[in-house]
Amino acid sequence: MKISVKYDLNITCKTILKEQLDKLDIPHLLHGTGEIEIKRAISDEEMQELLNNLNAYGIYVLNDQKTALVQRIKNTINEMLEDDQLKSQKVSEYLADKLNYSYTYLSNLFSETTYTSIENFVILRKVDHAKDLMADTDLTLTEIAYRLNYSSVAHLSGQFKKITGLTPTKFQEILERRRGTRIQQTI
Repeated sequence: MKISVKYDLNITCKTILKEQLDKLDIPHLLHGTGEIEIKRAISDEEMQELLNNLNAYGIYVLNDQKTALVQRIKNTINEMLEDDQLKSQKVSEYLADKLNYSYTYLSNLFSETTYTSIENFVILRKVDHAKDLMADTDLTLTEIAYRLNYSSVAHLSGQFKKITGLTPTKFQEILERRRGTRIQQTI
């Protein structure tokens, strides 16, 4: 038997982090930007046990400050795109304010580390979000474009096709065919 599930990776990751830190009685504060503030000194043994427990879930502690900051940039962008009230803000201003670095520095570091620009990363995430909305809701393309702060459906469609190789309409047709196949398989 197969079942389909939907999950939020942010919630899942935060839950795992909280469970593992609580299990070791490590007082902490989870920050939304991929950081954990540990409220007391922890022993090397505790740290090693925490690392081992987190590694089992595919969660790794970043020791390199630049890599950690790039991950914070990605996490902050993801948070921004998921919050309807923040989507209309300029990414450059939001990142600079939230992370307390100049956007020029953040942009250069991001490009140097990931070999792509923050702008391209935002486009990729918005297209991923559009695919999720098409798959999981009955929203029209106009509503999706508005929700993702696109200036028009044409703008969304152009970026969608550039990233996926498909128009949003073709993508929706494929989803419908797959749903139809699943329904027939269960009958």
